[in-house]
Amino acid sequence: MDFDVLFIGSGQGAWNGAIPMSQAGLKVAVVEEGRFGGVCTNRGCNAKITLDRPVEILRQVEQLQGKGFESTPALNWADLMSHKHEVIDGLAEGNRMKLVNAGVTNIIGHGKFIDAHTIDVNGQQYTSEKVVIVAGRHPHRMDIPGSELFHDSTDFLVIEEMPEKLVIIGGGYVAMEFATIANAFGSDVTMILRGTKVLRDFYQPYVQKIVTDLKERGVKFNFDETLTKAEKIGEKIRLTGSDGYQITADYVLDATGRIPNVTGMNFDEIGLDYDNLKGIPVNDHLETNVKDVYATGDIVDKNLPKITPTAIFESMYLSHLFTGETDKAIHYPAIAYTVFTSPRLASVGVTVEEAQSKPEQYRVEEFDYATDWFRQVGNENKGGLTVVYDKENIIVGATSYGNDAVETINGLTDIIENRTSHEDVERLIYIFPSIAHSYMRKV
Repeated sequence: MDFDVLFIGSGQGAWNGAIPMSQAGLKVAVVEEGRFGGVCTNRGCNAKITLDRPVEILRQVEQLQGKGFESTPALNWADLMSHKHEVIDGLAEGNRMKLVNAGVTNIIGHGKFIDAHTIDVNGQQYTSEKVVIVAGRHPHRMDIPGSELFHDSTDFLVIEEMPEKLVIIGGGYVAMEFATIANAFGSDVTMILRGTKVLRDFYQPYVQKIVTDLKERGVKFNFDETLTKAEKIGEKIRLTGSDGYQITADYVLDATGRIPNVTGMNFDEIGLDYDNLKGIPVNDHLETNVKDVYATGDIVDKNLPKITPTAIFESMYLSHLFTGETDKAIHYPAIAYTVFTSPRLASVGVTVEEAQSKPEQYRVEEFDYATDWFRQVGNENKGGLTVVYDKENIIVGATSYGNDAVETINGLTDIIENRTSHEDVERLIYIFPSIAHSYMRKV
């Protein structure tokens, strides 16, 4: 065999495991046809949070008008986009060199299976004892006439000029985060959704607070709308719905979800099970139905947050598995997840909805930031924390809405994962004043 382990794809589900595998003595290769580091590094999380940073700061300055600030700064999209390129554009080469420096072979091109142990890349064949599929997902595109006029998240993250009138189709992470950014930079934003729920995975009372805030800032939400076609009208795009609804925009962002990259790799040739919408099913060792073929990251069919930290955890697990450090099944920890709106919304562990449906097992308490003096330092009047306790009075879940929701949930994730008792929490002495000291008073 040419390699012990060969990864198809170089995203977070690959290099986080490939490097320690190589350092442990395994012969490892990574096949990549695009930019090294995957979507998150180059066309997702990193770019998005760079573009969001001024919005986050602006919202905090707005809260302090008349309380230390007399005006709000002006945002400049062109300057920010230049800064984003400074931050992001070099990351791909940095990721490639991390692999090179760790002794991992980089193979450039599109990988496809010849058999379970043989991968063809641009006509050259490579053999490997084990193959790990880290192909990720790509933006879904609506199947209606004129959908070729739409843009996706990759396009939006490099847009040179913010459109005057923007239509966003969808109500998930991408839709809500980009609506937040575009609205702050002066775009007239309209959201179009087929259903009635935004951010389905989050606690809906908090979601509604975010929707209300965006509405107050001018974002329009059109629910229960089924689009039937799009057409070019001069320099603009006109969308038509099944009930005669029409709207014209300068730019249409299709944020209707992401689907797994399961085509073009000859999965059928080797008998690998996959679903065009759900991805690739794996067992509790991340192995597919084909022996010695594994999968990690967003392409895996799983009822877990499909986010970067999950992919990292899976990749590191395979490193422990393949180097003989463990033979145990993967055991996922508590996984925290967030949507980077302003304010933020973040969650971990048992959801409030699940807890409320099982009152015999859980207790739910809600804390409003209006009564938290530390939040009032920044005049943060929109925010809260909802905590789920089990019958042993140990925190098993939490969701937070506010400027510091991410840090609040990150801290509580440690408590949840380690099942820290109230008595043990009393021994954790944090800096005062701080966010950690504030939220730990709720534990």
